[in-house]
Amino acid sequence: MNAAPQPSYPPVPPSAPRRLVRPLAALVAVALPTLYVAAVDPNTPGHYPVCPVLAATGWWCPGCGGLRAVHALTHGELTAAVHDNLLVVVLVGSVAVLWVGWLWAELTGGKAPRVGFGAARTVLLVLVLGLFMVLRNLPAGAALAPLAG
Repeated sequence: MNAAPQPSYPPVPPSAPRRLVRPLAALVAVALPTLYVAAVDPNTPGHYPVCPVLAATGWWCPGCGGLRAVHALTHGELTAAVHDNLLVVVLVGSVAVLWVGWLWAELTGGKAPRVGFGAARTVLLVLVLGLFMVLRNLPAGAALAPLAG
């Protein structure tokens, strides 16, 4: 004897709170160290290690001044942040826009922004970082060097 076919139901989409777990977990993962950098001033010597590239070569690497830039941003000092590390400020702004797009997509059930790094983007990133490093160490690019701290 044949059993009656079971009806097929479409999958139930996850609830809004469940969809928000990943973007909110990412926010917490970034917010906790950011709060530490906001509280512990990188301009005061002794709290953070010295950049190994700066110590070995005397050159500002692409990340030098990044902690100071984040500290300045958390205190609303955009000009100081840009002077400490322009790339970090651009990166923070870009990540914030992408995160808001991700959060919105999860809230509305839409498509999240897709960020992919193929070979061409990787080469471009390496070139931008290298150019930034060279420029900030030349007299003409002194405005890109971090504030003395």
